[in-house]
Amino acid sequence: MGQLLGVVLPVFLVIGAGYLAVWRGLFSDAAVDGLMVFTQRFAIPCLLFSGIATLDLGQDFDLRLLASFYTGSTVCFFLGMFGARTIFGRPWPDCVAIGFSALFANTVLLGLPIMERAYGADSLGPNYAIIALHAAWCYFLGITTMEIVRAGTGPSRALAGIVSRAMFRNPLMIGVALGFIVNLTGLPLPVVLTDAVNLMIRAALPAALFGLGGVLYRYKPEGDMKVIAFLCLLSLIVHPAITYGMGRGVTALTDEQLRSAVITAAMAPGVNSYLFADMYGAARRVVASTVLIATALTVLTASVWLAILP
Repeated sequence: MGQLLGVVLPVFLVIGAGYLAVWRGLFSDAAVDGLMVFTQRFAIPCLLFSGIATLDLGQDFDLRLLASFYTGSTVCFFLGMFGARTIFGRPWPDCVAIGFSALFANTVLLGLPIMERAYGADSLGPNYAIIALHAAWCYFLGITTMEIVRAGTGPSRALAGIVSRAMFRNPLMIGVALGFIVNLTGLPLPVVLTDAVNLMIRAALPAALFGLGGVLYRYKPEGDMKVIAFLCLLSLIVHPAITYGMGRGVTALTDEQLRSAVITAAMAPGVNSYLFADMYGAARRVVASTVLIATALTVLTASVWLAILP
């Protein structure tokens, strides 16, 4: 377990450094915002573009892999939504935001660095295949459900427009889409351009992890602790357990695919969970606290899943 913590802890030490820097006033809120804009709109889209552009679609883009991961995430969305309604009596918009938090794992800022430290950079192909569909599926399911809950049976065209705008204005989705264009067309890229993209990639994850620590400082642990504990259970235990069960017993994933799917599924909810809740003004305190607490707990739970995996 000590060796496994050695894999996970450096990632969280960088997050903790960002948290401490903002807490002690060494790094301002404005600086955190600027850093997150740089990483979320520029550096990480470059990382995803490069990962998808060089992805072996025949080998890594495997429907069995995607079925294993997304069955778990979708089940957790509905467990979170209906659990919030039937167990905790939350209003429907809150329930959807809570379900979205269980759905949207932090596949990039936590999943990629932990996988890379545990298994090496060459292990990330299945991760990129999962990430390629992640934002699109999560926003599609979350926004569609929220709009149905809020507006009843509204016009399908309006609903489709809302979902499309939310997905395709997302810089991460743009990076993924451009990566697919290059991959599928075989478009040669100038060496100067690929070198520039590689420079951006080197800054992406360390800067994003440090900025994530600063963002988490804003999320004070408050709200209904029972709901928060329920969400942490779904995100850190149930989602990876379903993915593991699917990968082992139903879809027969290779060891490499199973590692990527389960570790990605075992990550805490991403910051986008709070952005979704804030966009609709629903369950903001619960979701913000869940992002903070679950991220801290991932130090231990990710180590346990690393020990379980082959």
